[in-house]
Amino acid sequence: MSHHLINSFLNYLKVERGLSFNTIQAYKIDLRQFEKSVDGDLLQADSSLIGRYIATLREKGYLSSTLNRKLSVVRMFYCFLLSEGKINYNPSETISSPRKKRKIPCYLSLKEIESLLQVPFTNTSYELRNRAILEVLYGSGIRISELVGLNRRDINLKTGWLKVFGKGSRERMVPMGREARLWVRKYLRKRGEEEGKDTPLFCNRYNNRLSRQYCWKIIKKYAKIAMIKKTISPHTLRHSFATHLLSHEADLRSVQELLGHVNIATTQIYTHITQERLKKVYKKYHPRA
Repeated sequence: MSHHLINSFLNYLKVERGLSFNTIQAYKIDLRQFEKSVDGDLLQADSSLIGRYIATLREKGYLSSTLNRKLSVVRMFYCFLLSEGKINYNPSETISSPRKKRKIPCYLSLKEIESLLQVPFTNTSYELRNRAILEVLYGSGIRISELVGLNRRDINLKTGWLKVFGKGSRERMVPMGREARLWVRKYLRKRGEEEGKDTPLFCNRYNNRLSRQYCWKIIKKYAKIAMIKKTISPHTLRHSFATHLLSHEADLRSVQELLGHVNIATTQIYTHITQERLKKVYKKYHPRA
């Protein structure tokens, strides 16, 4: 019975809400986890059971952001059941959201970025591909999922624009830096292929689209060679992109658009940069500083 309810909810998200496959899969995993915590009886779960579920996850060390996401999925699920007449009230309504701790994202310094980008020896098509991947991630600030989803027709090397599909299948245009364009062009020439085709931009040896996990391994491999001590991921390059823009006086709204954030509150995790800049301006120009 519970599996049927979850499947109906997931189908609603796909058909009525138009959510992406990755988002629906993530919701499915969260609901299966919640289902186990209430012994499979989703219709009988009350606010105390849901509160105990969140408390147990907190004890296991889950971050507040993860707890909020899992609680949000549970709320959406019970709102759906209520609208379908399966329950008489939403038991998750009285559960308060865990307070988020603001965490400054890990990013690389300009020196570390230079070290990382110069690691690939660029002799083979795979080394050229890897250099192009690093340059595009840092030069445009796109997500790793957006990068692996790129086709050749989505990139215009003459104008320097990328067409990417972000979260919720939202399309946006992103400018691409001079260096990124240079290395993508070198990579395509090495492969003897032209831009504009409806095929994956970054491929493996079998001409199949790269996975996010494979790109993650590439980045970790080169970070190790570059002797970068920080624990980095593909998102570290995105954080570095945003941080370096703001440190060079880009405004927060522009960075929000470049990153594809729907809400500026998401972009405000980078306010540590603007705050540091304000301190410097204050100390430099205020007579009482």
